[in-house]
Amino acid sequence: MPHHLDEVDTAILNSLMEDGRKSFRQIGREIKITTPTVQARYRRLVNLGFIKSITPILDLKKLDKKIKEKIKQSDQKVTSKVKLDTNQNIKVICDYCKGPVNGKPTVLKFAQYERFFCCSSCKMLYKEKFGGRIRSLENSN
Repeated sequence: MPHHLDEVDTAILNSLMEDGRKSFRQIGREIKITTPTVQARYRRLVNLGFIKSITPILDLKKLDKKIKEKIKQSDQKVTSKVKLDTNQNIKVICDYCKGPVNGKPTVLKFAQYERFFCCSSCKMLYKEKFGGRIRSLENSN
């Protein structure tokens, strides 16, 4: 007998597709159901074989040239499985000015997020621009 996906199942799946790192508690708060209900529904969907895995989506353009060359040589597409080596460098872009972050970034942590900046000025300007959103996210947790 087929399993019918109800509104709760669909809401859980949509939430996970938005960000697969969300905790059951975060999902429950978001869709207004209890944490044990989210957990039980998730396990059932896994046991049914509908959820195969929660996997990261990598932006391989942010890796240094070394891995890009390996991908080109092996004719792998960006969406295919790529074996990453250790000691890879990821290009970090400032979340305010979109410029490159050289050296150690300035970090702003709020709610479950982290934003990276090239300098403290960009961090301050970001906080001024998005202060209302940051406060509302911190208050919702």
